[in-house]
Amino acid sequence: MEVSRVEDLAEAEVARSRRGVMIRSVCALTLLLAVAASACLRAQENDKKKDKQSDAPQAALTVRATLVMVPTLVTTKSGKVIFELTANDFVVTDNGVPQKVTIDPDTDSQPLALVIVVETGGAGARHLGDYQHLDSMLDALVGNVEHRVALVGFDSTPHLLTPFTPQMADVSQQLSSLREGDPGAAILDAVAFAVAQLRTQPASYRRAILLLSETIDQGSSTTLSEALRLISNTNTAMYSFAFSSTRSAVSHEASKFTNDTPGPAHGCFSREGADPEYEGHYSKQVLDCISQLAPPVRLATMMFLTARNGLRNQTAESIADLAGGEFFHFHNAKDLKEHLIEVSNDVPNYYVLSFRPTALTPGLHALHVETKVGSHLVVKARREYWIDEESGR
Repeated sequence: MEVSRVEDLAEAEVARSRRGVMIRSVCALTLLLAVAASACLRAQENDKKKDKQSDAPQAALTVRATLVMVPTLVTTKSGKVIFELTANDFVVTDNGVPQKVTIDPDTDSQPLALVIVVETGGAGARHLGDYQHLDSMLDALVGNVEHRVALVGFDSTPHLLTPFTPQMADVSQQLSSLREGDPGAAILDAVAFAVAQLRTQPASYRRAILLLSETIDQGSSTTLSEALRLISNTNTAMYSFAFSSTRSAVSHEASKFTNDTPGPAHGCFSREGADPEYEGHYSKQVLDCISQLAPPVRLATMMFLTARNGLRNQTAESIADLAGGEFFHFHNAKDLKEHLIEVSNDVPNYYVLSFRPTALTPGLHALHVETKVGSHLVVKARREYWIDEESGR
């Protein structure tokens, strides 16, 4: 009996022990499940927070680097190009502050995007014949690099005549068959339009504008400052060839001294049958009719044109000079071809200086470039550039 009771007690103890183990296991499992549930809830809450944060506008991190390009041509006073200068031979100041300059090598081997801008209206109509047979000169200007060329004509408004193409022959053909435009000559509007075309080209391409126009702007809404800002922002090289606005206007007036063409059938002062140039300008017709009777009035008109144009900005020259490009006067096709050859010889010899401004002050910056080699040298370089408000920040 006692042995059996002992065995019963032992079995009961084992059973209690097993129950204790099971209870502890259940408790441990319950605790683990509770911890897991808590962690899951916290993860869900964190995911919700992240979703809300991802839906909220994120602050943009913008990194800007302003690199100013300064194409520079160095010659003697006789026009001989100076080669083999280094960055240490140049002094470049930005608003009077010296900058650390580098020279970009082999820039003449980079692809080129060129816009040829031609005045077809105003006084430019009398020079359309000068733009024929320019194939070889334009080929020399572009050089043996990958290129895209576009043609823009302008009178009171600019027009895209030939979109960018690698075929210079297509552009030359279009240049040889230009049509006369209206009396306007919006040079600065045409330059702004050309810059907009250049912006569509790859950033790896050099950018240049070849301007063929009279010297004085007639009717642009774009200001000289705005045009220069656009040129600066796109690092565009500017080559300007211009005939004299004053010379053209005065020549037009002087030609009427020997005009033997009979006047309108109903008389000089009649609107009916009058010269098309007087359409909408009857007061000018009256002045010309009087001057036929009294030639000194014609001379007064010529003097007025000369004085007025002498007081106005020389647009084509100013924009080339301030942008660091080249400017040439031409009177006929022979002059133009000679100057184009001269520019094609200069282009490969430009030093392309560059620097990162030490002060990103928004607005206009004055540039000055000189050499340490000697004051006897002539330096052609851009004289200003613009930093936008966003770049300044």
